[in-house]
Amino acid sequence: MSRVCELTGKGRLVGNNVSHANNRTKRVFLPNLQKVSLISDALGRAETFKVSTHGLRCVEHNGGLDNWLLKTKNEKLSDKAQKVKRKIKKAREQAEAAA
Repeated sequence: MSRVCELTGKGRLVGNNVSHANNRTKRVFLPNLQKVSLISDALGRAETFKVSTHGLRCVEHNGGLDNWLLKTKNEKLSDKAQKVKRKIKKAREQAEAAA
């Protein structure tokens, strides 16, 4: 899963370079991916993901990694992110049962 955001599913786009003479050649637009450690409040540890800068802003806007993963559909998430999402759900259920 290279060059794909693990949290938003944002991938590469294809387009054209257009010269002054209107010659068109194919090119690729890649997302701005960063390797980031995001802290999970429910798990109490950091998880590393390859995230686009747009995805990182979305995570911060929604209140952190836990909230973002629980609100996002599984189709958008990578396999690693889906595993973390399941662990977060399980940890939250255990915390609610204990309280």
